[in-house]
Amino acid sequence: MSDWTPSAHELERRELRRRQQLRTTLIATVVTAVVFGAVLAAILASPGWPSVHELFFNSHHAHDSFHAILKGFWINVKLFLLCEPCILVLGLAVALARNARSPWLTPLRILAVVYTDVLRGIPTILLVVLFAFGFPALKLQGIPNSLLFWAGVALVVSYGAYVAEVFRSGIDSIHPSQLNSASALGLSRAQAMRFVVVPQAVRRVVPPLLNDFVSLQKDTALVSSVGLFDALFSARDYGNFNFNYTPLVVVAGFFVVCTVPLARLCDWLQRRWMERERAGAL
Repeated sequence: MSDWTPSAHELERRELRRRQQLRTTLIATVVTAVVFGAVLAAILASPGWPSVHELFFNSHHAHDSFHAILKGFWINVKLFLLCEPCILVLGLAVALARNARSPWLTPLRILAVVYTDVLRGIPTILLVVLFAFGFPALKLQGIPNSLLFWAGVALVVSYGAYVAEVFRSGIDSIHPSQLNSASALGLSRAQAMRFVVVPQAVRRVVPPLLNDFVSLQKDTALVSSVGLFDALFSARDYGNFNFNYTPLVVVAGFFVVCTVPLARLCDWLQRRWMERERAGAL
């Protein structure tokens, strides 16, 4: 097979596309630099910038509060890592309960509907306060009564309702022909859901699930409302004692470092899924 050599016309087209791409990149870079430079210059030239710098961007207070915030942030990380698998299990269970068709499971289906409707209507911070202060007062035997445990339960219960709806939307997006084909092969509805529908649905909802977990990582800071010494509570404690808000900016930096990579992963998975969908449609 002879080597193919592009024609002069093709080489000219490639060069034109290269110049257009270079021009577009240059324009975007210059415009971005000008806009952000102008915003930054306006902030630095504002009359109140010196006081804002002292209150929110003081390097001395950032250094002094860093260790306590880092120690508290470990609580946020532990909550995130422990709550995430529990939320996935709870959300999938509730979604399957809502899609159950057996008349024997009607009470369970009604309970799942009530759970998702009610829990999505209650602010997460309110659930954290209610669980952390309410359940320990019951003095239940064999169950931990720590604030950390019940704050984590509140996050699981709250986010479980949202994740359940994500799973349900994924299950509903699978074409009914999949169930019909599984039934024709002799599978029961439960087997069809387990081996055919749910695996496809889970793959489809990975990007929105990751978006929910980005929100969960941030909402672990809500446990500070019940007095847990997480990163936010440690920052507020330092700030109230020293009359400086720089630790709050440090906390924001901690959360940004964790959530931005997750957000970029979400975007990458979304693009990959869309490419697969387009390729399958061809």
